[in-house]
Amino acid sequence: MKKVEAIIRVDKLHPVKAALEELGYPGVTVTEVRGHGNQKGITEIWRGRTFKVDLLPKVKMEIVVPDENAERIVDTIVNEARTGSIGDGKIFVSTVDEVVRIRTGEKGKQAV
Repeated sequence: MKKVEAIIRVDKLHPVKAALEELGYPGVTVTEVRGHGNQKGITEIWRGRTFKVDLLPKVKMEIVVPDENAERIVDTIVNEARTGSIGDGKIFVSTVDEVVRIRTGEKGKQAV
């Protein structure tokens, strides 16, 4: 199994979530996060004063899928979240050794 973690723009959450549901993956964990990458934040002017905002709001989506579906999930997230501008985000894919459903005790793919 693979864990797909995507850090995306806040306004792209609903399109990505809808596309994942359409693929048959309604289960996703979403966390509001802040951070910056290459863009190193933004500079804004408010009431004549300049402010540097270096930790921008983002959304972190986590989904665990069978190995054979990971690439399709990643492609779907990329297609829905891409704007072509700096700050679109990143996707991390890692191996999951075990999953256990607490309610039933099921393990492995049955628990996902």
